[in-house]
Amino acid sequence: MQVVVIILCLLFCAFFSGMEIAFVSSNKIFLEIEKKQDNFISRILKKLTEKPSKFIATMLVGNNVSMVVYGFFMGDLLMSWIKSFSFHLTDFVSLLTQTIISTLIVLITSEFLPKVFFQVYANNLMKFFAVPSYVFFVCFSYISSFVIWISDFILKKFFKTEGDFVPAFFSKGELGNYINEQMSSVQDHEEIDSEIQIFQNALEFSGVKARDIMTPRTELVALDIYDSIAALRELFVTTGYSKILIYQNSLDDIIGYVHSFELFKKPRSIKSILIPVEFVPETIFIKDGLSLLTKKRKSVAVVLDEYGGTAGIITVEDIIEELFGEIEDEHDNDEELTEKQLDENTFLFSARLDVEYLNQEYKLNIPEDDSYGTLGGFIVNTSGEFPQKGDQIVIDNFHFVIEEATNKKIEVVKMTISE
Repeated sequence: MQVVVIILCLLFCAFFSGMEIAFVSSNKIFLEIEKKQDNFISRILKKLTEKPSKFIATMLVGNNVSMVVYGFFMGDLLMSWIKSFSFHLTDFVSLLTQTIISTLIVLITSEFLPKVFFQVYANNLMKFFAVPSYVFFVCFSYISSFVIWISDFILKKFFKTEGDFVPAFFSKGELGNYINEQMSSVQDHEEIDSEIQIFQNALEFSGVKARDIMTPRTELVALDIYDSIAALRELFVTTGYSKILIYQNSLDDIIGYVHSFELFKKPRSIKSILIPVEFVPETIFIKDGLSLLTKKRKSVAVVLDEYGGTAGIITVEDIIEELFGEIEDEHDNDEELTEKQLDENTFLFSARLDVEYLNQEYKLNIPEDDSYGTLGGFIVNTSGEFPQKGDQIVIDNFHFVIEEATNKKIEVVKMTISE
């Protein structure tokens, strides 16, 4: 009978300490979503999480009751076990032996292992043990309420702080963890829900800088302010762009842009239809860039490097696309970047593809860094040189063959992943 009671007490201790850590470790957004479901478990979870401190107090009360009963029966069992041997131990040594043995058993079976297990599977175990938790929640309700009343009294009287507090919001980390769980649960052949993707983009939005999304200087299409309207019209036709940048003397002195709709006004010179642009450093966060463009009612900003030269441009459309994905209009260029999987470990990629996109789409685990954003940037940054067509570069377990390149940049690479 003693052994049965001891085992039950250890199980209860494991349950109470595990549920305590599960409640603390569980994702609050997950719990809120579960509470919104119209079923029996959701109603139980809603009751349990109304007052977090009361739930924690209930688990602590249950744990302490189990520990007291365990200690009482375990002491008797160990005492009889020690007496069964022919050792003549003093009372102090006997007490010390009992304490060490019983403490080790409790720490291993009812504290350490359960807490690790409940912390790893916190969300699922909160649902699974919701009903038994509620039973003890009701049974120990008066005791836990009394304990909370005492703690609140001490906090308010002596420490001048508020008592029980229920946060009415979720942290950015909790939202990020929940979305990462949802995205990681999606199979390779399945598409991620657009709502989940937008939330993921929104979380990363505040950390994206202008240099990460800008159209680089080498890809800018611009015209001198003193060129003719006919040249401007021809450039609109050949590029298909809706906006053309206008500079004076060089690309480092961009003074504005012209929208294609302005040509319907039959202007006599480019200067008469010129729209000014804003200037931003390449290190500015795009959320600040969007705020600036919105306040100034502009749609284009020139991104400047640390020396004041033109590094590229960003538009309001570019920034919005970071949240909602690709936005296409009738003026967008239909150029597609090379993106092929030749076999299980071989790929043909345009060097302009983002490393983050490739990792997400193909699970490649290419190192990501603030120093570069594209696959070409990764190769140049790591190798320390501009490779030419036909060159082979090995970086960790990635073997690159430069398929197409110019003197200034890499165009297309074949990438092979070694096992």
